[in-house]
Amino acid sequence: MAITKSAKKAIKQNKARRTHNLVYINNVKKALKEVKTFVAQKKHKEAKELLPKAYQVLDKAAKVGIIKKNNASRRKSRLALMVEKVSK
Repeated sequence: MAITKSAKKAIKQNKARRTHNLVYINNVKKALKEVKTFVAQKKHKEAKELLPKAYQVLDKAAKVGIIKKNNASRRKSRLALMVEKVSK
């Protein structure tokens, strides 16, 4: 348990940041999962429609600092490849 005043404050800050960050993390996971389920079901039209939303969620998470910029870029690229494979 924290003893000093600054350590107690740091615990409070970490808790607040964690709840804030979890919103973005869960949005990223949900968006990716939605696209991947459509890809698994071979529904390329629905997956293609969800791509911009997934891109937006990834870009926002990268902008806020939840994930790094290249991480978001890599995930977007892999999603696009998955959707393209299904559409062929």
